[in-house]
Amino acid sequence: MKKIKFYIGAFFLLCCIVKGYAQTETDDNRFSGNKNNPERQAWLRDRGFGMFIHLNIDVQLGITISHSLVGASEAYCKKYYETLPQTFDPYKFNAYEIAKLAKLAGMKYIVFTAKHHSGFCFWDTRTTDLNIMHTPYKKDLLKEYVEGVRKAGLAVGLYYSPEDFKFLYDHKIPIKRGDIKLKDNEHKAYDDLVKQQTTELFTNYGQIDVLFIDGEPKDPCKKVAWSLQPNVVITRGAINTPEQTLPGAAQDQFWESCITMGTQWNYKPTNDHIKTGGRLIELLIEARAKGGNFLLNVGPHPDGYIPYEQEVNLREMAAWNFINEEAIQGVRPWIIVHEHNIWFTASKDKKTVYAIITRQPDWPLGQRKEIILKSVKSTPSTKISVLGQNSEVVEYQNAKDASSRFEQKNDGLHISVVRAQRVYDNNKWPNPVTIKLENIEPALDPPVIITGNAITQNGEAVLKGSLVKKGDAPIVRVGFEYRPYAGFAENLNSTAWNTTKYAERNSEGDYTISLKGLKKNTPYEYRAVVVHPQITIQADIKTFTVK
Repeated sequence: MKKIKFYIGAFFLLCCIVKGYAQTETDDNRFSGNKNNPERQAWLRDRGFGMFIHLNIDVQLGITISHSLVGASEAYCKKYYETLPQTFDPYKFNAYEIAKLAKLAGMKYIVFTAKHHSGFCFWDTRTTDLNIMHTPYKKDLLKEYVEGVRKAGLAVGLYYSPEDFKFLYDHKIPIKRGDIKLKDNEHKAYDDLVKQQTTELFTNYGQIDVLFIDGEPKDPCKKVAWSLQPNVVITRGAINTPEQTLPGAAQDQFWESCITMGTQWNYKPTNDHIKTGGRLIELLIEARAKGGNFLLNVGPHPDGYIPYEQEVNLREMAAWNFINEEAIQGVRPWIIVHEHNIWFTASKDKKTVYAIITRQPDWPLGQRKEIILKSVKSTPSTKISVLGQNSEVVEYQNAKDASSRFEQKNDGLHISVVRAQRVYDNNKWPNPVTIKLENIEPALDPPVIITGNAITQNGEAVLKGSLVKKGDAPIVRVGFEYRPYAGFAENLNSTAWNTTKYAERNSEGDYTISLKGLKKNTPYEYRAVVVHPQITIQADIKTFTVK
């Protein structure tokens, strides 16, 4: 039965690949239960980059948002709910200033935690006294948020948790995630609470563009939201929303990944590891190359402002976005995601391709680089340029040839460009450079590969993959890449992979490779890989733990 399911999944993915990414903007790409307006969903996909804001009364302690209540003692819960609202005063919260910074960074929408799992509401609600009006702040912060974001010209999004730990606490139900036992009257009261709060959010604050529903029960929230505002785009609850990770391969359907700058959603003043601005830019590029949106989280200080270490990251992203926004907004995946350290996005008609060169921190101003692209082919009308520069002048090097040029050869498209724009005073610009290729064509028919499920026993893992489509090569090589799983919040800092042996294949089909000598009770992640004579393609990522 497992093998039958695997073939069915492989066939389904092959159908998606054959269809490609040429769907019209009215295709809805629906998951089960997705009633998003297809045009509005495509509208959000075009925007590509958003800001997530997590804020809650427990930010005063610098701890995880809401989740410390799970498994907590009665004394802890009582103290949490009775004392934290008394001292919560984000008096420096300025939604317009935050939205202006987000806009500079390239973000087109913001999603704010109207209510997280703790049950604390940031609006003047009639459903509970656990809200912003019963704190020293004494103002409807959500109203200020909506007005500030609209003033900056960005789309308004709300995070809402129907899961409510305060409801459980008040009804003397153990606070936990999932498998909550409710009596009939409690179940109805829970649903009614969600409906009433969703009604307030979608009645009192004008148009809401995006809704992120986190927790259960989602259905009453979705029904009320779509009934009151049919054009709201529901992300979590209707589409795939990976958390703290990116898919391993391009996805045909619209998805959105939410990722923190550090290791938690709330502001974390101690014991944190903040990603660099350069790494965040790379993650944005990767998300867009794989067809999804990138929702980057900030955690405001308890006083309400964006902490300095997060602001500087946003300003670094702002500098990059100011030059390269064209390669991020309104784009779709190319026929492959990347060639080594060069990532691709493409216009919807696939006639313009953006080759984004990452991990070139030592590319001096005025230096020429030669690259060869295997997946693109020039036409008589092809033009190339480097985003942000005219490729005519290098400052203080007037005799320098700064032109961008290309030549189509049998082994690929040879491109020669100069980094000719001074962005920093020390001439060291460490972040990606984008080459724009206009009137271009695919140079090959790429293979398609799927990562199957692993079987583990006696310290050994048998990895399964399937070569669904061989592409235009007579022979390809298949294998896997694997590495220890670094952890939920830390994994995106991992870059190095181990490789298995590779086997030659002249036809489609399943294959397996055994791994021995792995550490027991250690989680690993792995992905299937196919090596085409011109390119290497990785499939989606899965995990296993050796017992």
